[in-house]
Amino acid sequence: MTDFNGQFFWHELMTSDPQAALAFYTDVVGWTTMPFGPDGDYMLVVGSAGPLGGVMAIPPEAKDCGMTPWWGGYIGSADVDADAARLAAAGGSIKRAPEDIPGVGRFAVIGDPGGATFMLLKGSSPDGMAPPPPNAPGHVGWNELYAGNFDADLAFYTGQFGWTRGDAMDMGDMGSYQLVSQTGGSDFPSMDAGIMPRPDVMPVPLWLFYFTVGDIDAAVERVSAGGGTLLNGPMEVPGGSWIIQALDPQGAMFALVGTRADAGEGA
Repeated sequence: MTDFNGQFFWHELMTSDPQAALAFYTDVVGWTTMPFGPDGDYMLVVGSAGPLGGVMAIPPEAKDCGMTPWWGGYIGSADVDADAARLAAAGGSIKRAPEDIPGVGRFAVIGDPGGATFMLLKGSSPDGMAPPPPNAPGHVGWNELYAGNFDADLAFYTGQFGWTRGDAMDMGDMGSYQLVSQTGGSDFPSMDAGIMPRPDVMPVPLWLFYFTVGDIDAAVERVSAGGGTLLNGPMEVPGGSWIIQALDPQGAMFALVGTRADAGEGA
């Protein structure tokens, strides 16, 4: 059983129109879907190596509080109550106190020191998920934090979850882009996340998740054809991959990482 404690392992879209969102992402990313739960109103999304997340409607109480469509990430926890208290004492905040999801596990919603939100989850089943292989189609290939407080957030995640720092890349006026590893590695191949100061164009601090696709240009065409909005890219990143950031038709921000058939084309 894989130990996902301290690592993102599940990703969830809360949206205003689940069926339309599922149609968009299954075309753009290549997922298959399956219903989950007694009412089948939570839809699992499945990549090449198995389930990786779910899609659900924004709960009415959350909608009343102003929630708009967004992608959230779950970090594994061995003890949600203890971890929530520890993270709050370390400068985070408890946005939703620990509670049980019948048949799923125990979760809590946490804010980091800069204001970005993530969830803790301890599954109720002893059977764990196997991590996908690197660059598995449809799965999250990169996790990126637009930090509301770069120094405090970096210290928070490395100190509380044991993430390790890799190289830091100078982005000029935008500050540093800090590579980190959720699994404690120190070499570039094990880096699976990045932390950077929140750009002025980003309205709030948030975690952004990059789903792995094949040809990035073909994926951009699918995004546009499906009613999505390209925000940035395609842009080449170290290692030879190409990325985009975009909005889905309901307004949730997401990102893709892929390859380019002709790497000699302009970014």
